Amino acid sequence: MDRKILIISYYWPPAGGPGVQRWLKFSKYLPEFGYEPHVYIPKNPSYPIVDTSLLSEISPEVKIIKKSIWEPYGIAEKLSKKNKDFKAGQFESKKKQGILSRLSVFIRGNFFIPDARKFWIKPSIKYLEKYIKNNQIDLIITSGPPHSMHLIGLGLKEKMPNIKWIADFRDPWTQISYYSQLSLTQYSDKKHKKLERKVMSNADIILSTSYSDKENFEKLGAKEVFCITNGFDSEILDANRSLKTDKFTLAYIGMLETLRNPDNLWKALEVLLKQHPDFKADFQLKFVGKIAESILDDLGDTIIIDNMVNKGYLSHSESIQEMNNSNILLITNFPEDKSKGIIPGKLFEYLATGKTILSIGPKDSDVSKIINYTHTGEHFTYDEIDSLKFFLLSEYEKWKNQIYPRTSEKINDFHRKNLTEKLVQVIKKH
Repeated sequence: MDRKILIISYYWPPAGGPGVQRWLKFSKYLPEFGYEPHVYIPKNPSYPIVDTSLLSEISPEVKIIKKSIWEPYGIAEKLSKKNKDFKAGQFESKKKQGILSRLSVFIRGNFFIPDARKFWIKPSIKYLEKYIKNNQIDLIITSGPPHSMHLIGLGLKEKMPNIKWIADFRDPWTQISYYSQLSLTQYSDKKHKKLERKVMSNADIILSTSYSDKENFEKLGAKEVFCITNGFDSEILDANRSLKTDKFTLAYIGMLETLRNPDNLWKALEVLLKQHPDFKADFQLKFVGKIAESILDDLGDTIIIDNMVNKGYLSHSESIQEMNNSNILLITNFPEDKSKGIIPGKLFEYLATGKTILSIGPKDSDVSKIINYTHTGEHFTYDEIDSLKFFLLSEYEKWKNQIYPRTSEKINDFHRKNLTEKLVQVIKKH
């Protein structure tokens, strides 16, 4: 008989973006290892991004449970259209926020703790307590953010002490970069941190998606922490790959907010486009996804605009094709040292394409460790410009001479099936 697992998640298809991928893929492979996934999700969620193509990726062996949720985002978005961005964790720096945006952020951080999905906690605990008993489930997994999901797990653990609970942090709670942008009062800051420590100390296992987060969670009092990164799945390996492209294309796929804007890259590109006519004739900067308006406005005032293509949000399958039709794939992180542990999910899809990766972020970041381990690109800090120019010109010369990167066998460590096997090994310890 398969062991039953209850996965509590806010994000699930048709939700788009990277947050949905992790447990969609784990649940796909868990049955192969003798586990029956039950997934609890909201019936009427307010997703910032929708991608209906992901519905086809839900395994028929997954049992879906839905319960209605009330969220205040409809009201919030009437107050300020920026709230749709905040809902997705897309923050601008305080100095660029208008009065209504600052007010909305203040309300979000101080009145909705840990987040605006808090109203789903109590009814979910009541409903799931019965469901767990009726279906003989002995392991629950909560996936956050939103961290309200972890408070559902905490409530169930308090009512059912014998149940095993894994809290999976796709992103940190109080240690995430935009936490400082929430304009928290001293009381609210203490409340966030108190709830975080309570989750850390009561969950049987904490999962992190990065090596640095694992260390930080241990410092917060977690019993046992295991790092299982995100990964890629077979559809990326199976997609049509373009070795030769009509343009030497640098692509950014996904969401890019102001706080992760690589100004030094744009400066390097401006110089190259002005000084090298052949580079300007062949180069293309391609955006696929949601790019902050402020970034697009700034680029619009530079020479880069002549070589820029913005395709907007595309489905996951279309985005993969755009990765394959590029030469260099750009990934950026927040510049602060405390962001070293952030590993955007798209990194692993980038790895699977075999394309060269250009990473910009803090020194000695977890992203740079993975790129170095797999020999798939170069990492730069936000202070570097000359080295960036050299890298881009070097890659451009390779493109002109049709010298293509070799796919590293080490990327297989990050295939979703291999990562699910790693998850199963963690579960079996309990």
